[in-house]
Amino acid sequence: MNLLSVNVAIPTVVASNGQRVKTSIFKKSVAGPVLVRGLNLEGDEQSDLRVHGGTHKAVYAYSAKNAEHWREYLQRDDLGPGSFGENLTVEGLTDPEIAVGDELEIGTARFIVTQPRIPCFKLGIALGMPRFPKIFHWAGRNGFYLRVLKEGQIEAGDEIRVARARDPRMTIAELVQLSNSKILTPTQLERILALDALTPSWKEDFLERAAQRAHSK
Repeated sequence: MNLLSVNVAIPTVVASNGQRVKTSIFKKSVAGPVLVRGLNLEGDEQSDLRVHGGTHKAVYAYSAKNAEHWREYLQRDDLGPGSFGENLTVEGLTDPEIAVGDELEIGTARFIVTQPRIPCFKLGIALGMPRFPKIFHWAGRNGFYLRVLKEGQIEAGDEIRVARARDPRMTIAELVQLSNSKILTPTQLERILALDALTPSWKEDFLERAAQRAHSK
């Protein structure tokens, strides 16, 4: 598995539905080594820190297989690396393959998978399709966020090594499916809450669902 592209953007303001929207979703590929920091990549900056960025969502990765699917599904040839707002366009590592808690080494940096990406309306702005975020999410091709365990340098062409595979596993695809379910079993909730690497906000949501389930008995 290889890192196919590193993509970054700084905030820009665009017009959408008569409003001015600040966004960093228009990622562009960069050549050469890129510094990985604890909260982002060199040259990249998140726009709305209430919902983007932070320690647990420092870097967003998306499989080239998913991107290929969307090019065919949407019949568009203008969707290249970064088109889905991803920082890293990666070979393999599709949603059914990668799991929360997996640790990846790329270049001299090390990362841990923390959660799926839940798209906001800005993805619709990027593709010129307001309804696309909902289509994207329900297709189960979300991609995943990474927390930086070790700062370093990465570059397109670097090998991606799975340094530690989380066991027992809950893949990104399975977690998305469970998050979309209205009713979860105690076993399912227990498995989710056992994910040490899961983003705290996600864990809080599932703790609340567990409490509601217990209260309803």
